[in-house]
Amino acid sequence: MSDPSGAQNRARPSGPASESGGPAEREAASPLSGRPVAAIILAAGKSTRMRSKLPKPLHPICGLPMTAHVVRACRAAGVQRIVVVVGHEAEKVRAGLGEDVEYTLQEQQRGTGDAARAAQPLLADWPGTILVLAGDVPLLPAATLQRLIARHHQCGAAATLLTAFLEDPTGYGRVIRDPSGGVARIVEERDASAEERAIKEWFPSIYAFDAPALWSTLAAVRAENAQGEYYLTDTVGLLVGQGARVEAIPADETADVLGVNTRVELAAAAAILRRRLLTDLMLSGVTVTDPANTYVEVDVQIGQDTVLEPNTFLLNGTRIGEDCVLGPFARIEKSTLGNGVRVLASQVVESVLEDGAKVGPFANLRPGTHLGPKVKIGDFVELKNARLGAGAQASHLAYIGDAEVGEGTNIGAGTITCNYDGYAKHRTVIGKNAFIGSHATLIAPVTVGDGAFVAAASPVAENVPPDALAIARAHPTIKEGWAARRRAERGAKTPDKDKQG
Repeated sequence: MSDPSGAQNRARPSGPASESGGPAEREAASPLSGRPVAAIILAAGKSTRMRSKLPKPLHPICGLPMTAHVVRACRAAGVQRIVVVVGHEAEKVRAGLGEDVEYTLQEQQRGTGDAARAAQPLLADWPGTILVLAGDVPLLPAATLQRLIARHHQCGAAATLLTAFLEDPTGYGRVIRDPSGGVARIVEERDASAEERAIKEWFPSIYAFDAPALWSTLAAVRAENAQGEYYLTDTVGLLVGQGARVEAIPADETADVLGVNTRVELAAAAAILRRRLLTDLMLSGVTVTDPANTYVEVDVQIGQDTVLEPNTFLLNGTRIGEDCVLGPFARIEKSTLGNGVRVLASQVVESVLEDGAKVGPFANLRPGTHLGPKVKIGDFVELKNARLGAGAQASHLAYIGDAEVGEGTNIGAGTITCNYDGYAKHRTVIGKNAFIGSHATLIAPVTVGDGAFVAAASPVAENVPPDALAIARAHPTIKEGWAARRRAERGAKTPDKDKQG
């Protein structure tokens, strides 16, 4: 996976693609040559087992909402149209997944068959194949969908199913086969007999249908089951009963098709996806010293020979150059880092760090921070909407907000820019090669010129010309013997140390 051109490597799951491309690209990438494919993603259920105010399709896994991973898998497999069926918290789900897909509403949650039927107004005239799949299978690889579609087209079946095997498939529908080994029907667990529940082959609700077969059988589905719902799985038995061909292929890995219904399953799926992402990175030339305690999300790009130390978090939208050392205990979100950057035990959010910048420990870089080459930011320094030129440094205990700092300038310990007057933010501008003494207070709006000095402990509210010295301290007053006289007046020898503090 190394890139000889020097481009950065992309952390991505082995299934869902990192980038969807435009409609023309998606169609060109399709393995379907003249057989158009649409997809219906079922994401309407309430999912009370998540015990959450957030709709299940939006629960994040490695930087993306759960159902967004399914959408990406469809895109990467070459699916031309994607219809997401929403119901519970429909508007929130739409907002979370974005407008790159089509939506249809299931007014009442009356089962998976009813949910699929909600997409018929949009796809009634679709001339090819329709995939139907659940929105809670975030580990599903695009390659698996391509294999399912290819098999469906090759065998000329009315429906082709993806199945899997588990020693304990509790909670899933079972695949019932006829004496010759062909698929006879799918039985949901609540309606299964003890003998049927003992079957290890289960069905993760991933189908490829010929469009006419899907709509005709959905019209015949009845809610005659333990839950009083319209089961999409009943279409399989109906097609077989009509003499139509139904095929099935197994998933390459059971993990690829596992559904997420609880937070326990959510964590398990996230762990699998992280492992895939980190494996891709390590094979591309990134060192991960402790994969079990390193957290990288999708769409993160990392250059060769960068080292990720334990408890490093690289969040979606982050780009890292080559030869960096990140962590331990670094959290970097939606930021761009050049080559040779060092971030130790610090947080970096929506910031840019150019080549050779060093940050930490215990620094906080907030949105809008831009560090030039070889800038040094030390312990307990906070920056926000600030730009520091090459070689500038703030080594400890400073706040630099809404500011511009020229190259080579030194910011002393305890210095702050007073950027907020209670009503509005104001900017501080510090020139090149300036020296800001410890515990200086720069009261914005204010400008300190190139090469200027600000004496320690000075509050500066007026502009400082280039190469000038600004001193703004109260004149010290020292009264010899004052402390002794005070103790004598009060009849005390020395303070009682036991009573201090």
